[in-house]
Amino acid sequence: MIAAIYARKSTDENGVADEDKSVTRQIQHARAYTARKGWLAADDHIYVDDGVSGAEFVRRPGLACLMNSLKPSPPFQILVMSQEDRLGREQIESAYLLKQIIDAGVRVFLYLEDRERTLDSAIDKVMLSLAGFAAEVEREKAGQRTHDAMLRKAKALHVTGGKVYGYDNVDVLGEVADAEGRSVRLHVTRRINPAQAAVIVRIFELYAHGLGLTRIAKTLNAEHVPAPRGQGWAGSGIREMLYRELYRGVVVWNRSQRIVRGGTKKQRKRPKDDWLIESAPQFRIVSDELWHAVQARLASATPWFAKMQQGGPLKGRPSHTDSPYLLTGFATCGICRGSVATITRMHGTPPHRRPVRFYGCPIHEKRGNAMCSNRVVVRHEIVESAILSAISEVLDEKLLAHALDKALDRLHAESKQVQNRQPQIERDLNHIEGRIIRLLDVLADGKAPKDEVVGRLNSEKAKKTCLIAELERVRLTDRQSSDLARLKQALQCRLQDVRALLGRHTPHARVLLRKILTGKIEMTPLHDQQRGYRFRGALALDRLIEGEARQLVPSWWPQRDVTG
Repeated sequence: MIAAIYARKSTDENGVADEDKSVTRQIQHARAYTARKGWLAADDHIYVDDGVSGAEFVRRPGLACLMNSLKPSPPFQILVMSQEDRLGREQIESAYLLKQIIDAGVRVFLYLEDRERTLDSAIDKVMLSLAGFAAEVEREKAGQRTHDAMLRKAKALHVTGGKVYGYDNVDVLGEVADAEGRSVRLHVTRRINPAQAAVIVRIFELYAHGLGLTRIAKTLNAEHVPAPRGQGWAGSGIREMLYRELYRGVVVWNRSQRIVRGGTKKQRKRPKDDWLIESAPQFRIVSDELWHAVQARLASATPWFAKMQQGGPLKGRPSHTDSPYLLTGFATCGICRGSVATITRMHGTPPHRRPVRFYGCPIHEKRGNAMCSNRVVVRHEIVESAILSAISEVLDEKLLAHALDKALDRLHAESKQVQNRQPQIERDLNHIEGRIIRLLDVLADGKAPKDEVVGRLNSEKAKKTCLIAELERVRLTDRQSSDLARLKQALQCRLQDVRALLGRHTPHARVLLRKILTGKIEMTPLHDQQRGYRFRGALALDRLIEGEARQLVPSWWPQRDVTG
């Protein structure tokens, strides 16, 4: 029989058995267990989640692969784990996962207890519920221990998170060494970084004197001031710094809380009464006068970002399931390799000023010429029309028919190759069946050691199971190959509508672009009498699209950067 293995370890997990302290050790023990049972542990069906919490069920790739392998039919008959809580430490989610696995026909064995986990009776289900309850209680206790430790650190003004721009993290070591003679770190504290502190003061002063977030970011990028992270300074990061109270010598901790919703971890804001606020004058970088001047300007700018909804104001932009513009997410800047996006600019004279949308490089727009020299923008309808026309020219009927014929020929060749295996599979099955009968006779006569015979018998049965599964795939492929003519006719009818689909509204065209583009469309700016872009991209049909999108520069075209 073929056995799969699942192993999981959480980085913040305490109180677990020694066998569960690493996924490598779990796999080793599971392999040894399957060998003792005479099962075949398939390398293709070892599923691992390392450093993932037992409360996480969505962003867990190993578990997702395991569950996906159950459909349409599992390629293994047994799943081996150390214990139930490897599936998760949340009662309802874990029990449902286990039920799905067992309902798919897979037997679940726990090697720590050397027993099979079943759900055949009410007693089995109660025992599973109790095991899930114990695992969830342990997870909650571990979370409480972590929270209490962080609370003590925050009250002592020690670092409870990562690095903050403007400070260096300094390890505080104990006097007593560990068993290997190394100094033991007691905690981490902060120390002001003079160079970064000067940048912070300058940012606060620039904003207090009227410069916008985008203009400040462009200024710092133009002067090549090292950014905290990422591709240069951005207005969003500067705005976050302007609200950081640590810069005025106040430590605020416990603003948010991690919770589990929908099988995954999320964060929610805690009420202000739960915040821990401690004065830390040794960490002050910005004076109270400068801090209050910046906060006053931030407060006065807030109404510009407010969006009215029924029932009250909502800050920020409304969420959308997809972009209303064709190329969002599909095009890159040929200079900086960043994403091309729509840029809104106001044109006309009052009272006829109106917003006009262009395609351009947002890195240049928001961070300045130092980060990207591409200042070309072209109206979005011109770019979209040019790219759709180029794709339509490539996707002619002859090309589509040729690509379809090649795909069907490849499918037919694969089907024929698989069918040629059928006689050999049937012969191998007959041989294995004969060996199984002979081994059963030996076992009945007692002429050989029982353990040795049982091991060989289980191995032959596992091979038989694999061959039966392969034979079923061959027969399924044979049935599919007989439908190739009907499949070709149906696909031809659908392909005839490809060019028509491109001309429909944007959501339909975006769906098609996701299917036929093999990468991003590269848009390189043209610098001549006309502003425009030369674009180039590859389709799934191994053909290139190329073209140009140009726009005359009007007399009112703004020859300057748009500031924040």
